[in-house]
Amino acid sequence: MYLIVITWTYVTLMMAVAEATSPQGTVLGALITFGLYGMLPMGILVYILGTPSRKRKIKAREAAEQAAYDAEQAALAPQQQGSAGASVAPDAGSEAPAAAEGSAIAPVRKEP
Repeated sequence: MYLIVITWTYVTLMMAVAEATSPQGTVLGALITFGLYGMLPMGILVYILGTPSRKRKIKAREAAEQAAYDAEQAALAPQQQGSAGASVAPDAGSEAPAAAEGSAIAPVRKEP
């Protein structure tokens, strides 16, 4: 991928030099040629072709963070079980999540 970037940059640089040294050319035209024909397309190409690499790095970082979190939770689990008797996993006691609502709350219905 970088070989393509280097060669296209060289080609557009030579185009810009030819534009600047031409009797009808200007330095502004050379800068526009180099920017629009060289840097803009190469920036887009590098961004698109670099997407899989960025995704791999993000997934690796997230996996490392998750592994560190899991190790931390595994280290804390014996301390929590010894002091409170609770488990790290949710609903490990197989109990209802909350008490039933009292009769003080009336059901909401449409008018007949």
